[in-house]
Amino acid sequence: MDKYCKPGHRATRRRISYILACFLLVFAMPTHAAQPASSPEYEATLQEAWITMPDGVRLAADLYMPKGGDADATFPVILEYTPYRKDESRGRNLPMFSYFVERGYILARVDIRGTGNSEGRLIPHEYSDIELDDGEVVIDWLSRQSWSNGNVGMFGISWGGFNSIQLAVRQPAALKAVIPMMATEDLYQDDVHYMDGIMHVDSWEMSQDLYNALPGAPEYRIDEEYFENRFDTEPWMMTYKGQQRDGPFWDRASSRDKYDRIRIPAFHIGGWYDGYRDSLPRMLENVDAPVKAMIGAWSHAFPNEPYPKPGMEWRHEAVRWFDHWLKGRDTGIMDEPRFAVYVRDWHPPGPYLEYAPGRWRWEDGWPIERSTPTRLYAGDDHTLAEKNPQATQHQLRFTPSSGVEAGGPVMWWGDVAHDQRPTDAYSLVYDSLPLTEDTEILGFPRAVLNVAATAPHANWFVRVSDVAPDGAVTQVAGAGFNGNHRNSAREPEAIEPGEVFPLDIEMHFTSWVFPKGHRIRFALSNAQWPMLWPTPYPMTTSLQIGGEQGAYLLLPVIPAEPRPAPDFLPPVKYPSMAGYESIDTGQPSGYGEITSVERNPVTGEATAVATNSGATRYPWGTETYRETIEHKTSNEHPENTAVTGSYQIEIALPERTLLFETEMNFKSDRENFYYRYDRKLTENGELIREKHWEKIFPRDFQ
Repeated sequence: MDKYCKPGHRATRRRISYILACFLLVFAMPTHAAQPASSPEYEATLQEAWITMPDGVRLAADLYMPKGGDADATFPVILEYTPYRKDESRGRNLPMFSYFVERGYILARVDIRGTGNSEGRLIPHEYSDIELDDGEVVIDWLSRQSWSNGNVGMFGISWGGFNSIQLAVRQPAALKAVIPMMATEDLYQDDVHYMDGIMHVDSWEMSQDLYNALPGAPEYRIDEEYFENRFDTEPWMMTYKGQQRDGPFWDRASSRDKYDRIRIPAFHIGGWYDGYRDSLPRMLENVDAPVKAMIGAWSHAFPNEPYPKPGMEWRHEAVRWFDHWLKGRDTGIMDEPRFAVYVRDWHPPGPYLEYAPGRWRWEDGWPIERSTPTRLYAGDDHTLAEKNPQATQHQLRFTPSSGVEAGGPVMWWGDVAHDQRPTDAYSLVYDSLPLTEDTEILGFPRAVLNVAATAPHANWFVRVSDVAPDGAVTQVAGAGFNGNHRNSAREPEAIEPGEVFPLDIEMHFTSWVFPKGHRIRFALSNAQWPMLWPTPYPMTTSLQIGGEQGAYLLLPVIPAEPRPAPDFLPPVKYPSMAGYESIDTGQPSGYGEITSVERNPVTGEATAVATNSGATRYPWGTETYRETIEHKTSNEHPENTAVTGSYQIEIALPERTLLFETEMNFKSDRENFYYRYDRKLTENGELIREKHWEKIFPRDFQ
């Protein structure tokens, strides 16, 4: 619809005419050619297959096939391609994939080389050329089978979404459409290793290095080939922590500078409580190929099984999308607006949120033409107002242990955050007057600052929050900025102590309606521990207030105008695959979550502990997972920061019990990061193998 309803084409077009025209188009869209999405006609059956790579290595595939109908029928194939062990995930895959299979699709779940049941040596890191080269071979193989109609799509959440984007950049001939979910095209600024350009040690990083060491189920064969190709391979984290600045390593699989090479239609799905949501508007704005997007209230989860609620049946929209591009069936999906947005209403702070209030709305695309940038200045009296005050300066003492409440170490700026008051106590805080009307924002808030520091290295963190009349503070948006990257994340520079310099910090994508009577809060600090690594120097930072260099917040305010809304279907529940049963689901996020924080007021030391556990029963045995992560820092000596992660996977089989254990310690001083990693395997209590790695990484402006 956006190609007909862009108000900027004629300067004299009135907003009311634009609204009326859009409404008429939405409600009078031609429907004579549109067909309903494919309806259920088949049953789902599971077949295993091997896909041989040019070097002879075979990748293991599960094929969820339609049963019934014409024996000679061919079907489009949808690929999910990850290292997350297809055999153990069948309990999730069958109910997830059955929706598509019933409607005439083949779902292929393929283990990446050296993971799960696939052969070969473990890939050297995420999204390596080896993985993506293999992916092109897999797509070609799927398109040439007798049961395939030659058209292949891809989808996946997280890793599967990442490589859907990256393979779309490569343009394999048979790949006709993709649905990346909770994924990004920017590996440096947006992924788990250096969020906002700042060192991050993630629960996933540590746990994945343990899962990479597991042999394939259900045999769990332990032999010399297994040791060579998996157990003895170098932990991925040793690679990532040596790449502390942006550059070629991150460019290789990022598409942030390759938008023109994405010619395959893509439907991007994200969630407001997920860390990868920024990519959706960028894709809508920068890719010329057909692009649609949807963002709901979910975290890093499929929208049909959401946290928090409400969910929706995204697979219905996915079938409509794949019907259009893989079956040549006009479902009307391309006649609809390009962007479906769940507009968030106020809710109290977390850490847990059962239901996120709000409503769905169509938007024509990105950017939103009717968005009104609204400037609010930080005042000397710590107010936030439209009038620029007189010039002065505010100072802030660096408190390295602050920030726990602003978003835990799980999914960064996507978590349902705690009440922000404890973090605000260590921040410069500026509040608006109580709002006289509901105020909606949608987009990327910006903080435009002029700052200085008494140390050569400092980070800045900005947050926008909603202050309720009862004082509760709900985080709405935020971001960090590595001060040494102020001119370039590729060529960092030390800060000249005392020098005032500008920062223009774009916060992460957000939607929020501030209710009448609430206040808008802008907070600025220099720490976001333990989510992001503290800088190594005690210091004081300063912020210019008022005048030509005065700090201000730029909010993407959306006028209160009626808009059409999508009518999504509610989630459909499918039974799990027999023999697969979750015994212990662990933390709601599926990752280690902070369960305790202790601060020593005398020494200034702080310790935060995160834990998680889980257990699953499979047809062949039971797998139990445990993790404990200990974060430590010091307000007096922030250079002495450390993370220790301990992980265990116990696999209880009828005739033996395997215990895989790792401990990772990552610590710093002013000059270096120190990495130590131990991996151990015992069988029935007897030590079978152990490996140890150590490495020193010079701090590269981190």
